[in-house]
Amino acid sequence: GRQAETQAVWLLRFKGYRIVARRQQTPVGELDIVARRGAMLAFVEVKRRPTLTQAAEAIDQRQRQRIARAAEAYLAAHPGLAGLDARFDAILVAPGRLPVHIANAWHIMVEI
Repeated sequence: GRQAETQAVWLLRFKGYRIVARRQQTPVGELDIVARRGAMLAFVEVKRRPTLTQAAEAIDQRQRQRIARAAEAYLAAHPGLAGLDARFDAILVAPGRLPVHIANAWHIMVEI
């Protein structure tokens, strides 16, 4: 929920990202966080579950496709960002643990 997203925002800011948007609605779905660092634009999915493993498993192929479509719609609506490199990240949150940021998560999670 919102608390997990707030933790994710603080983690990203600590790592030098600028938050471009939060809970961004598009015609095809929601993007939790859009963040930028230099020429990199990251579409960040935040998942909170009882364990980090469960949080990672909650981002399934269908959800990744929906997020990719939402990112395309977001870029179409914000042409000034189109020249940036884009990737999909995940931030996993579990009680009693520090949030885990997985950069380029779609490629990493497909290999697991």
